[in-house]
Amino acid sequence: MDLTGALWRTSTRSDNGGSTCVEVATNLPHVVGVRDSTDRRGPVLTFHPAAWTTFLRFTPAPPSPR
Repeated sequence: MDLTGALWRTSTRSDNGGSTCVEVATNLPHVVGVRDSTDRRGPVLTFHPAAWTTFLRFTPAPPSPR
């Protein structure tokens, strides 16, 4: 899958200071890319946007900082 032009950002679900963060690209049509921020040249998982939205619905957000 061609992910040229993907704009990667740290996932809002990553909350441990960056040592094991996940990066997400949601700017491409018809695909969401997910990769390990510590291995940016490594494999990328791809999801249909509807599947990604469903996944997020069931994934708890990290607690808010105090």
